[in-house]
Amino acid sequence: MRIIAGTRRGHRIAAPKGRDTRPTSDRVRENAFNLIGPVDDADVLDLFAGSGAMGLEALSRGAASATFVESDREACRTINANLDKLKLGAGVLCQDVLRAVTSERRTYDLVLCDPPYGYDHTRLTPYLARLVGDDGLLVYESSGREDPPEVPGLDLRTSRRYGSARLTLFDR
Repeated sequence: MRIIAGTRRGHRIAAPKGRDTRPTSDRVRENAFNLIGPVDDADVLDLFAGSGAMGLEALSRGAASATFVESDREACRTINANLDKLKLGAGVLCQDVLRAVTSERRTYDLVLCDPPYGYDHTRLTPYLARLVGDDGLLVYESSGREDPPEVPGLDLRTSRRYGSARLTLFDR
């Protein structure tokens, strides 16, 4: 895996070992950021961060800050190693995502959410809108075989399939 664009373009990033995480492919990440548009000075929240690829891409493209939330300890170590390698600063919360979103009080310009395929979206989606700031955006990655999730309080912008992945964007 590599960073697609921005100040760290072309740099390779590590993925956690094992089958517990499913890193977003370069192709899906590139298409996601084509849909997202500029992220200059954005505050980013990366939920189910895995390798951190999506949040790292946002930082490389000019985001002001990023917070990564991931429950798997090996994945958290990988995110920290990627941040060190790329010389980027960010916060990494190694805790259950549902617990993190229910206790989070901040809002973000860009929320990236990539739960495991087959995850029960209804457990999480009621809490996502309050994390998205005014004029903010939620990018929700799910299985291409699933219908796009509904997120109360946010407006559906678009939903597109890329192979086995679906990207659904919601606006505040």
